Amino acid sequence: MKKYLLLLCLMAFVQLAFGKLDAGSLVEKDTILIEFGKSGKIALVVDNKEDFEKLKNMNINQIIQELDLKLDEETGDLVIVEVAGKSGSKEIVKVTEDWNKTEVTVGGIRILVDETEPMNTKVKVETGLRKKSDPPFRTYFNLDLGINNYLNTEGNFPGSSSPYAVKGWGSWNVGLNWMASQRISKGFHWDLGLGVQWYNFKFENRDFQAVRGDGEIDFIQRTDVNGFKSKISASYLTAMSLFKLDFGKMNDQGRKGFRIAAGPYAGYRLGGRSKYVYRPLDGGGRRKEHLPTGLYLNNFRYGVRGEIGVGRFNFFGTYDINTLFQNGAGPELNPIAFGVIF
Repeated sequence: MKKYLLLLCLMAFVQLAFGKLDAGSLVEKDTILIEFGKSGKIALVVDNKEDFEKLKNMNINQIIQELDLKLDEETGDLVIVEVAGKSGSKEIVKVTEDWNKTEVTVGGIRILVDETEPMNTKVKVETGLRKKSDPPFRTYFNLDLGINNYLNTEGNFPGSSSPYAVKGWGSWNVGLNWMASQRISKGFHWDLGLGVQWYNFKFENRDFQAVRGDGEIDFIQRTDVNGFKSKISASYLTAMSLFKLDFGKMNDQGRKGFRIAAGPYAGYRLGGRSKYVYRPLDGGGRRKEHLPTGLYLNNFRYGVRGEIGVGRFNFFGTYDINTLFQNGAGPELNPIAFGVIF
């Protein structure tokens, strides 16, 4: 069954390639029609007596063998027709065999033959197949959405007793990036990006407020009001460089494969302040205080970024090598963030 299918695919390709010749170039030919099984047919076209005499001494197995097909022992792929050009080779007819299943691809048509059941051979035809292109250069936008925290000099998160301990939920990290991707080789890309990131560090202890002190930032406990929310925020213009490995594209699986990326980034601070939301002890609505504590934040930030992805899901993580605050102007804390890429 598989050998017949291969021969039919080859003949179909020949028919597509030479079926539009001018009427003046056609010569008289003899057609031999071989019928087998219930509905199987093989058509052979012979235009001279010598070829007909040679055909009489051949069988179907010999015809398949004389095609001189090369089988990939590792993948089971069998390429029958391949067109080579300046930009590389293009597979026209390809066969993949896996135990009792055979897949034949002819242009944009794929034929699946399943012989798992001894007395029931299943044939499925899929049309309109197209390989997803992997252009050598492209640009795109993405959105980072995650949460922030920071590590102290011992490499730990500040404890809950610390006035600047961060509460995860509400300490949002938002980034909007413009990216340019250059393909180096199949599945290997170099991405350059420019974007804006917003840091938010929401304090776990909402009674403490970050204020501008004498040459440094101070964290004071407010006992005169009922604290509702306290945080520090900053925004940075950031440039990044990432080297990406896409195993899905390496194996012609598109976005179904596993992806990893890593590289450095550097940013310049655009703004920064603290925000404190409270209610008066004697009642009333919420009130807000914004203070310019960004004066004590580092103007530059630099670090490393990593990304992983599977299918349609992509995740990121960043670590600032330098500290959040300037030397001597606040606690030594290195920001980190992780989240989802859209």
